Amino acid sequence: MDSILQELHVAPMVGTIVYSLLGFVVFYIGFVMFDKFTPFSVRKEIEEDQNVALGIIIGSGLIAIAIIIAAAIRS
Repeated sequence: MDSILQELHVAPMVGTIVYSLLGFVVFYIGFVMFDKFTPFSVRKEIEEDQNVALGIIIGSGLIAIAIIIAAAIRS
């Protein structure tokens, strides 16, 4: 049984799943913090007012958070 688990490389898969879930949690917390610290409703600005500039800013901020999480997981 032990050799079958080693052949399937279960430990790296479990580590990847755990780090992915942890990354998603940190990513979500970063977005919630961004939403809380803005003096306006981000959802209203993007959905109702079609504010493209705000969408670009939020997207670039989320990409920055994702890069930081990826670097933390990789090291």
